[in-house]
Amino acid sequence: MSPPDSGRPPRRSFPSVWTVLRWALSVLVLIALPTTVVFVDETEFVIVERLGRLVAVYDRPADRGWQWKLPWPVDTVRQFDSRVQLLAPPGREVFTADRKNLVVEPAVCWRIAASPDEAPRELADRPVVRFFRSLQSLTSAEARLTSRLQSVMTTEFGRREMSELFAVPAENAALPESGPLSQLAEVIGRRLRQQEDESQPWTDRLGIAVESLQIRRLNLPAGNQQAVFERMRSERQRMAQRYRSAGEADSVLIRSQAERLAGEALAEASAEAARIRSAGEAEALRILNAAYARDPEFARRLQMLDAYRQMLNEQTTLVLSADSPLWALLQSAGNPATGEPPSAGPSETHAPVSAQRPENRP
Repeated sequence: MSPPDSGRPPRRSFPSVWTVLRWALSVLVLIALPTTVVFVDETEFVIVERLGRLVAVYDRPADRGWQWKLPWPVDTVRQFDSRVQLLAPPGREVFTADRKNLVVEPAVCWRIAASPDEAPRELADRPVVRFFRSLQSLTSAEARLTSRLQSVMTTEFGRREMSELFAVPAENAALPESGPLSQLAEVIGRRLRQQEDESQPWTDRLGIAVESLQIRRLNLPAGNQQAVFERMRSERQRMAQRYRSAGEADSVLIRSQAERLAGEALAEASAEAARIRSAGEAEALRILNAAYARDPEFARRLQMLDAYRQMLNEQTTLVLSADSPLWALLQSAGNPATGEPPSAGPSETHAPVSAQRPENRP
């Protein structure tokens, strides 16, 4: 027979201790399992520490992808950006060798150095490990790099005069491969990697690789810009005046040469015209003499008429004697049939004579 029901609720059964431990262990495994895997991206370097001791470094192309490790907090992962970083600090005033102040704004491309193909056996010799132990982070590395950069720029600019920085090659000179500022940037980049008094470069000491350095801007201080601009303007005006004077001198020389050549051409043309004119006059005289030689009496009378024609005009009054050739000529012209002068006539006659000037004969 079954025992009588006393009316109390039945006793609950609790899980055993081993069951609780199994569940707790399962939860811990699920939490810790993702921390046993680290993914090494191609844009980063990874360092794995086990209780403060370095156990693995992934900084080569062959290390990209999934990597195993002990779960956290036994193994700790530290990741560093392996891409090229750009450092562009604000401009800083520096002095040249001739005590001219300039505001220089550089730009530096740097990165955490990668391990060579044959990585050293000791993990502590890897560049990323040196970077981690000496600088810890990118922010502290940029601060250290900025301080070193300012020191190197002050030293290198102080060794050069301003005229060397802005030197322009001569007109006929061959252009150099790089300008003065580019050459100065190369020198600053070399000094940034390793100073003259340092036995090791920065890559071996701090794990930093300086890829390139450029001077992106070079200005004058605001207080000196106006004075420098005025000096530059006056210098350009002097150069313009010098060029203008040289141009005027060349203009005078060219003009004098042109006038000399023009004078020589005109002299030659005048001489040629005089020669042609004299030849023409000689030819005309020869033709006239030949014509006069055919009838000397006619020629004599014609010459006399030409002479009187040049002497007489509408306002001329002549007093002729009876034996005057002109009177005889006029008498013969008055009686052309007989050719004899009139029977009666004064010995002296006042006769107004109107005559027109002959046309010019050749």
